[in-house]
Amino acid sequence: MVTLLALALVLCFLLGPIYLIYKPPGFLIRHFQRRWSDVLWRVPVSSNVIALTIDDGPSEYTDEIMQILKENDASATFFVIGSQVAGREQILQDLIQDGNELGNHAMHDEPSRSLSDAALIEQIQTVEEMLRTAYSYVGKEPPKYFRPGSGFFSNRMRTMAARLGYHIVLGSIYPHDPQIPYWRVNAKHILSMLQPGGIIICHDRRPWTAPMLRNVLPEIRRKGYRIVTITELLKEGKT
Repeated sequence: MVTLLALALVLCFLLGPIYLIYKPPGFLIRHFQRRWSDVLWRVPVSSNVIALTIDDGPSEYTDEIMQILKENDASATFFVIGSQVAGREQILQDLIQDGNELGNHAMHDEPSRSLSDAALIEQIQTVEEMLRTAYSYVGKEPPKYFRPGSGFFSNRMRTMAARLGYHIVLGSIYPHDPQIPYWRVNAKHILSMLQPGGIIICHDRRPWTAPMLRNVLPEIRRKGYRIVTITELLKEGKT
């Protein structure tokens, strides 16, 4: 009995932090929001509304994802990697015209925290020009949302982003879909974490994302939620 108890304690010690990362409880997200109030994790709202964000596009899968959003009366904020844009400029324009919006995810799929200030600023500004070009076709300016590569940030990055006029956006519902290639598992994770004002993080550039969204978006709507962009979610938080 003592051995079993010791083993259970060891497993809890080892697996507990992993579980908190995979499925952080609400009190932890609220702590993060208080601790780093300039970083967006979720938005207090009075209605059933949730934001969908999609990283790492555009890609060969973006058109299909866009069509799934349209079929489900949903919109999303796509965080664009600059190195993915060449040859796919029209996709960015199509996303905007379909009611989605574009955010800045720097130039490459790499941890932004590992870059120097000068290198990261150059990347952000390069992607910003790409987004400005896409938005110019509809006569608008892009929102200044930045999601750091790998999701890690530092006080130095927060200061830099504020100086550039950017709002760092993370989220509260993350199925870790870059590492977990099973769309049913990811869909169940999202549905289990739904809460008004939440921000879902998922990823383009993976073949399992479209089937996950095709399954999960109708379920979210059946639960009475509207699926919106970050900008629309922030507006809901002010009403």
